[in-house]
Amino acid sequence: MVKAAANPVVIDRRGGVALWRQIADRLRGEVAAGAFSEGDRLPPEFALAGRFGVNRHTLRAAIAALVDEGVLRAEQGRGTFVARRRRLSYPIAARTRFSEGLAGQARERSGRLIEGAEEPASRDVAAALDVGDGDIVTRLETVSEADGRAVSRATSWFPARLKGIERHYARSGSVTRALNALGVTDYVRRSTTITARHADPADLADLGLAPGAILLVAVATSVDGDGRPVQHQVTRFAADRVEFSIEHS
Repeated sequence: MVKAAANPVVIDRRGGVALWRQIADRLRGEVAAGAFSEGDRLPPEFALAGRFGVNRHTLRAAIAALVDEGVLRAEQGRGTFVARRRRLSYPIAARTRFSEGLAGQARERSGRLIEGAEEPASRDVAAALDVGDGDIVTRLETVSEADGRAVSRATSWFPARLKGIERHYARSGSVTRALNALGVTDYVRRSTTITARHADPADLADLGLAPGAILLVAVATSVDGDGRPVQHQVTRFAADRVEFSIEHS
């Protein structure tokens, strides 16, 4: 099905954001909102260029970014089509676990350790983990995948009493199993804050996204059965691959 060009769009030529990125953001948002369905063919280049008031070179840069990102696919001689896969529904609840949360939606769920290091706690991390400013904590940089596709990129901090957690995570690919190995049999989220932003270069590379991609960012602190913080985490999700489901207790 070929979608007709929508009403003209006014883009900001003085705000400092590249025109192609604004167009990519707009088209990505329209796909996410259902204005285009999977398999729909986009209007021809001249129609889209006219809609946004740009030349074809600028439009092609936006389309190329969305093709690289996997939102669109280009077929030689046929046009450009919507190729967005179904989003995974990720639950935000007291006991959110990556593998359990995606059960039934993905055959394979795994975690990969990028880096583990000990470092002085920043003020925000210290407050979240209830330790002193500058106290040594363990930082893990991880990527979580579903069916071989990167879904999220996380930075997590753990208090000193959980020293060695990076070794357990590297073996299991699971924060829950790593905490279990260190004697934390259960933990719950004390708080979660969700925002959105553009992906930075590191997240683009680790999640396999194109410039201009949008991330959903969840900042969470988890505590054990005694109410002691065990993890503070900033997780960046690819917005075109995941949607959040808020579960009320």
